[in-house]
Amino acid sequence: MRILCVDDEPLALQMLEMSIKKASPDADVTAFDDQDELLSEAQNNGCDIAFLDIHMRGMNGVELAKKLKDVNPKMNIIFVTGYSEYAGEAMSLHASGYIMKPVSKEKIEKELSELRFPIEPKKGALLRIQCFGNFDVFTPDGEHVRFERSKAKEVFAYLVHKRGSSVTSKEIFAAIFEDEPYEKKLQNLLQTYTHSMIKSLKAVGAEDAVVHTYNAFAVKPDVLDCDAYRFSELDPGAVNAYECEYMSQYYWADFIPY
Repeated sequence: MRILCVDDEPLALQMLEMSIKKASPDADVTAFDDQDELLSEAQNNGCDIAFLDIHMRGMNGVELAKKLKDVNPKMNIIFVTGYSEYAGEAMSLHASGYIMKPVSKEKIEKELSELRFPIEPKKGALLRIQCFGNFDVFTPDGEHVRFERSKAKEVFAYLVHKRGSSVTSKEIFAAIFEDEPYEKKLQNLLQTYTHSMIKSLKAVGAEDAVVHTYNAFAVKPDVLDCDAYRFSELDPGAVNAYECEYMSQYYWADFIPY
């Protein structure tokens, strides 16, 4: 979860940043004392939640919120201010929340628990899949899934890439062995990789994420919390996270935004 915050008063910004980090210690929090810098960061790298002081020199928080909504209409905007007269205008932007100063961990926690556009992990997911940037696999609680063989991980990546479509062993072979001939020795090696893949998934209780029928494999998309799948559903966090890099370590990976 990416959180940006802005206040042009140094002490107030320090208090805001500290309170956010205490309320959400796992979040990626970046603080700004300049409105244009925050806007640029949101445009370039995305943002799930923005805490904006309303009363700032130059562009005030309401004006900044309008620009951020152009970047992502589902961005969660939480206004922070000591001036209650701004509340009506702020709420007209369908903000997620409104905090009166002084800021505290408890006030931040309350607003994060009542977001207008909640940021929630997928319920019932066996694995969390990262496709944007380098491909990687995690358990729902964030534990890194270890694949004993890099090619076993690549086989799983290819299945994730196919989004539940059944893939034959020959098709997997063509992807991970590039221009190598489809000969018995390499076919046997591919079988070793698929067995290793299943073993790694089983070790974290996620063997049901893959369906294996005769000479074919497929993932079950409904048990995967995958950023690329979320992108296709226009999930704002996933859309913001995409920076034109998809499974970067694999030559065959070609992301087509849906």
